[in-house]
Amino acid sequence: MDNATQYDNPEEEKLINYAFKEVLDGYLASNHRKKVEIIERAFQFAKEAHKGVRRRSGEPYILHPIAVAKIASQEIGLGSTSICAALLHDVVEDTEYTVEDIERNFTPKIAQLVAGLTKISGGIFGDKASAQAENFRKLLLTMSEDIRVVLIKMADRLHNMRTLGAQPPNKQYKIAGETLYIYAPLAHRLGLFAIKTELEDLSFKYEHPAAYESISRQIAESAPHRDEVYKNFSAPILKKLDEMGLKYEAKARVKSVYSIWKKMETKRIPFSEVYDLYAMRIVFDCDDRAKEKQLSWNIYSAITDLYRLHPDRTRDWVSTPKANGYQALHLTVMGPDGNWIEVQIRSRHMDEIAEKGFAAHWKYKIGEGEEESELNVWLKTIKDILDDPEPSAIDFLDTLKLNLFASEIIVFTPTGELLTLPAESTVLDVAFALHSDLGTHCIAGKVNHRLVPISTKLRSGDQVEVLTSQSQQPQPEWINFLATAKAKTRLRKALLKTRQPAIAKGREIIAKFLADNDLEDSNLMQTKLMGLFRVPNIDELCYQLGNDEVVLNDYVLKQLKKANEKSSPSLLKKILNLGREKPKEADPEPEKPAEKPKINFKETYTLRYDDKGNANFRTEGCCAAIPGDDVLGFVDENGEVVVHALTCPRAMLLKSSYGPRILATRWETVDDRFLAHIRIEGIDRHGILQELTHNISMQLNMDIRKLSIEAENEVFGCDLWVRVADVEVVKDLCAKIKKVEGVRSATRIQDWVVPAIAKTRPEINDPL
Repeated sequence: MDNATQYDNPEEEKLINYAFKEVLDGYLASNHRKKVEIIERAFQFAKEAHKGVRRRSGEPYILHPIAVAKIASQEIGLGSTSICAALLHDVVEDTEYTVEDIERNFTPKIAQLVAGLTKISGGIFGDKASAQAENFRKLLLTMSEDIRVVLIKMADRLHNMRTLGAQPPNKQYKIAGETLYIYAPLAHRLGLFAIKTELEDLSFKYEHPAAYESISRQIAESAPHRDEVYKNFSAPILKKLDEMGLKYEAKARVKSVYSIWKKMETKRIPFSEVYDLYAMRIVFDCDDRAKEKQLSWNIYSAITDLYRLHPDRTRDWVSTPKANGYQALHLTVMGPDGNWIEVQIRSRHMDEIAEKGFAAHWKYKIGEGEEESELNVWLKTIKDILDDPEPSAIDFLDTLKLNLFASEIIVFTPTGELLTLPAESTVLDVAFALHSDLGTHCIAGKVNHRLVPISTKLRSGDQVEVLTSQSQQPQPEWINFLATAKAKTRLRKALLKTRQPAIAKGREIIAKFLADNDLEDSNLMQTKLMGLFRVPNIDELCYQLGNDEVVLNDYVLKQLKKANEKSSPSLLKKILNLGREKPKEADPEPEKPAEKPKINFKETYTLRYDDKGNANFRTEGCCAAIPGDDVLGFVDENGEVVVHALTCPRAMLLKSSYGPRILATRWETVDDRFLAHIRIEGIDRHGILQELTHNISMQLNMDIRKLSIEAENEVFGCDLWVRVADVEVVKDLCAKIKKVEGVRSATRIQDWVVPAIAKTRPEINDPL
């Protein structure tokens, strides 16, 4: 290693070389072609480029690309080209080297991957705050050329999450929020189950540290009992499998911390009531791929001979794999303790794809097979989203997530063609999935030979026939019938095409109106016009003007001139205003307030009230966070701190698109000043309402602000609003309410206000 870069600290040099040796050893143990020389050159190149640079944790920076290369190689299964790209992935962004330098020293393919992994400045969205969305868009564009770029990005994000503890709290919120919002569902969609699970757990750990610690502790405490239950349950199954002469591996897979928490939140139940904490997984060896399906059903039959089957919870993903390539046979049976237990049956090949993702077996490595063709279909959908003529940052992320998060259904055409679609898909989604022309001319459908409207939602197993008419034209309201991103994108294109003459006429009307009144045809004017006419985009306004549905009058002119005197509204203001019930006229400008203290983003911000009850923050109606809730702070354009619950949908958008403005926060003790909504359910009996109200108002000394109760068939539900100091008071209240005879559950409800674009246009005299 005469030309090797030597670091000043011999111990660090030893640490770096040992870390790289682990990468090489893992690569040499794989079934890839052994191209060691180019990997060693990439290591020396990156080591020299990052010399003297350290991570926030204090360790040499080169250890990060080495760790990313190790994940890409050993946890995802990628080869030498990807290992080199992983080692070099930050060189162009953080040093003086260029993509051309990478290509000269290595190969065009490695340079292409590094270019795809390099962040960009600016962006097509025209708003710096949307850089994360733009970077993600660029990543997906490159991904459609070579899937390896997003796999290496997954390895990069996973290592960043594993070392997130070294970052300041506000960075932790930003990175964890991005990860949970985009990267974890993308990992799931690509079949990277192990990585998806770890990303979710790590994000949850930093967003809800107390809940993460509590659930982890309870999992550990319940392990002995769980092991005993599993041992009793599995013993007869293992005996049967041995009698069948199978080579197999059987184990219990415990649910992840994040999935347990999600179940507790969704079902509103405590940890003790989450019965399906684990599933039994059986992985069998089978040299003949053609026999895998038969062996899976043989094992299924052996288990159902022993235990009672849950008829509605059998999932056959062996015959019809998920779109991400996942194959397995799932069944749920009743165990000896009376609880339902899921059993997952997979071959060794299925297990490898389930854990690492079939993207690792992409066509650069093996011939394109059935799984790869499924991935091609999904990549084509991604390209359809990216080809959207006018993507905005938030719309883009939301449209993408529409496909990432979707649960799937499988439907059939009359010819037997199989289509995998998101849940909630309609006849119209099928029409657009088959061909754009079928979608734009669709008039109805036949589902299982029964005539239905185009808006009919489909279920797995439905046979769907699309009926068309050449006289049919696409309608704007169809967007409400669609669940797939592909169909929405194709509908927008079709609408744009048929509406183009009217839109062009409308643009001329706007241009002439602004020119005649000495106003600049700018984004500011267009945004104000969109607000005045309550339309989601400028094309819709131009279409309505071109069709003589609306007119530009003196009132509009007055509002435009007023807006021209102020600064342009931003994408951020749109997000923050979404969900507010009624916009108001601007109030007269007050006297200039005292200059606000500068906020230190690196420190945790204390949320407090002064003696007069004035807060150094404000809350939004979307989530009504109260002290004790896990919250984040967001600094708006006026320098004010806005508080959102971490799980609030609007907070999810802000974390993903406005990370630099996120603040870590902590609560200061306050008086009883917050309204909490509690849902109580139980068995109705005479006098239970009186007992509940007496306990709350008299014994617990709480102020009831609102009460709603309804009883039906001896079961009652009660919604209660009380004033509290913080979330701990709510927990104590719920615990005491549960002790009332007949009460089965008492849970705090957070009624999210989900952002939505208004579907109706108010009168012109009700401006933004």
